[in-house]
Amino acid sequence: MSRSLVVQVASGQNDPERCAQGFTVAATAVASGVKTSLWLSGEASWFALPGRAELFELPHSAPLADLLAALLTAGALASVTLCSQCALRRDISSVDVMPGIRIAGAALFMEEIMRGEVQALTF
Repeated sequence: MSRSLVVQVASGQNDPERCAQGFTVAATAVASGVKTSLWLSGEASWFALPGRAELFELPHSAPLADLLAALLTAGALASVTLCSQCALRRDISSVDVMPGIRIAGAALFMEEIMRGEVQALTF
């Protein structure tokens, strides 16, 4: 059984280095052939909206929009999920998010992190 990775990013503009690290780890894992699930929660929830990742800037970091695009175009190797409670608190619905991003809750998150050989990281 191969290992997979679940990355939860809860920081955004409030903690740009931690945010960028989470996206970088997730995109690097996918580029390395590791099945990866990226969860957007807390302040990172805003990056599920079109154009928001393009506004993020951090010197000497890969553009967040490019990292997110790498995950969204990776097919079965990657998924991007917006936390349902976080979305609700920010009045974000499924019609608002970028194509390819799903909204789901804690039950799916728990299912993903408890399945097989999974490494879960939070940023």
